[in-house]
Amino acid sequence: MKIGVVGGGSWGTAISSLLAKKGYEVTLWAREPEIVEEINRHNRNPIYLSNIDLPKNIHCSGDLQYTVSDKNLVVMAVPSRWCGEVGERITGFLDGKTLILNLAKGFDPSSKRLSEVLLDLFQGRIKGYAALSGPNHAEEVIREIPSATVIASQDLSIAKTLQNTFNTSYFRVYTNRDVKGVEIGGAYKNIVAIAAGILDGMGLGDNTKASLITRGLAEMTRFGAALGANPITFTGLSGIGDLIVTCISRHSRNRGLGEKIGKGMSLEEATKGSAMVVEGVSAVEIALKIAEECKVEIPIAEVVHKVLFSSLSPREAMENLMSRQPREETEEELYQFTDTRSQF
Repeated sequence: MKIGVVGGGSWGTAISSLLAKKGYEVTLWAREPEIVEEINRHNRNPIYLSNIDLPKNIHCSGDLQYTVSDKNLVVMAVPSRWCGEVGERITGFLDGKTLILNLAKGFDPSSKRLSEVLLDLFQGRIKGYAALSGPNHAEEVIREIPSATVIASQDLSIAKTLQNTFNTSYFRVYTNRDVKGVEIGGAYKNIVAIAAGILDGMGLGDNTKASLITRGLAEMTRFGAALGANPITFTGLSGIGDLIVTCISRHSRNRGLGEKIGKGMSLEEATKGSAMVVEGVSAVEIALKIAEECKVEIPIAEVVHKVLFSSLSPREAMENLMSRQPREETEEELYQFTDTRSQF
């Protein structure tokens, strides 16, 4: 199998390493010339995961056409805001025989899910499409620390093919047919993780963090169900699994951003000088637009947005959430789910 990985950041580098170790022929596209040169000369990415030696059978290229042409599988590992742009650039190089696997966790700036945008671009030019998501920090996967993930595709045979491609003794892969749910979980958990970081920055306790994660899961599920996702998906790796790790991990960019804001920094100050994309910042803006259209309540996302973009202080945000009208915990209407998986 010939594989092209589009995106030389942390996750693209880690996935390239995993696939190369399995013996696949991997071409990694990076836009930074210094990354291309260093990987090809010294088997190291000088910007991302720079202290890790990469397998010698990774070839890095700055040429998108070379990276994706005549490949059995193209893995897209670029931030969500650029998925559509990069997808449009590679469309002309696809010949209808390629599988596409998207790793990005976020929404398109058009307020659509990433699969909606990419499938529209790739119509008639690919063999199939899938999304991978789960509690998978690149810093741990590349060190072969045991992890699990899920690959979702409307075509279960494609999901199973990719499951076999990626599964290793340290990276356990499950399949799912609910592309909507897997994508929404991967995007929404970043919003909750910013809130979790704000709590850390404020010096609040474990009770507070656990309460936030639990109600964040309820909010994520409610939001996803309104868009037609299977609520059960959010109890899995791309839902609660990714939510937990992103809210507690020192590797989490979204939690780290929130912590800085909880300590008094502005959004501009917290993001200054960072080469890393914090997906939750754009996701919260888009989620609010979608929620307004669907008439669904997302109070955690609302206060995160106000803290990031308005004058609401972290302390006021906490008070707003804690003083909401008390309600019954279980939202039974979410679980009256009719099995319509063939529509996903």
